[in-house]
Amino acid sequence: MREDDGVSPYVRPAIETPVFRDADGAVIDYGERWPGSPPEETYSIDTHPERFAPLHVVADALVAHLRNTYDVEVDDRVEAAADLPRNTSHDVIRTVRIRPTDPECATLTLVFTAYPGIHMHAGLLHDFHYPVCGCDACDSTWQAEADELEQAVFAVVSGNYRETIERGPDPWIGHTFTYPDGARSGKSRAQDFPVQRVEDAEPTLRGLRDGWASWPRMTSPS
Repeated sequence: MREDDGVSPYVRPAIETPVFRDADGAVIDYGERWPGSPPEETYSIDTHPERFAPLHVVADALVAHLRNTYDVEVDDRVEAAADLPRNTSHDVIRTVRIRPTDPECATLTLVFTAYPGIHMHAGLLHDFHYPVCGCDACDSTWQAEADELEQAVFAVVSGNYRETIERGPDPWIGHTFTYPDGARSGKSRAQDFPVQRVEDAEPTLRGLRDGWASWPRMTSPS
């Protein structure tokens, strides 16, 4: 179970973990394959990308939870994938944009890709991929990716997400997620983003002194 703000619970759907086997018929224990450094050749191999298919089930549950809990507008159209500043390299099969009615709250767009995986656009400038890499060397599991996806979604929802633009001769674009056990942040050079996107985002982000606000909850019918 995950909880966003301690009031409305979100429960991950029960998902049976698929079993995959190697060429010798042995079960592949993803997440525990390499006690040390992975073999060099595994960096260029992506044997079973289908192991990430449960991420679509998790994302669908997140969409339903957010739709039913918060005062939002939901746009369930593939065209919403245009929210991503950079085009995804994978085929898009579904896109859901969830926009709070309060303009000081960050919009979330979840892009379901044929890989399979989830690309999440949060706020105005940043994209996050689950998984970032599915190669055999990285040895990621769908459970670990789902943990990170849920954690990021609820950081945005609870107002614990911030985007920044650092101006100067070498400008940077940054983001920060604040979690109960710490924070995760990153930044990239502004030149890696579409120029117009950055120019359009700057006035809004400058006005959010404490970062994006927490999402308003749906008003109960009287």
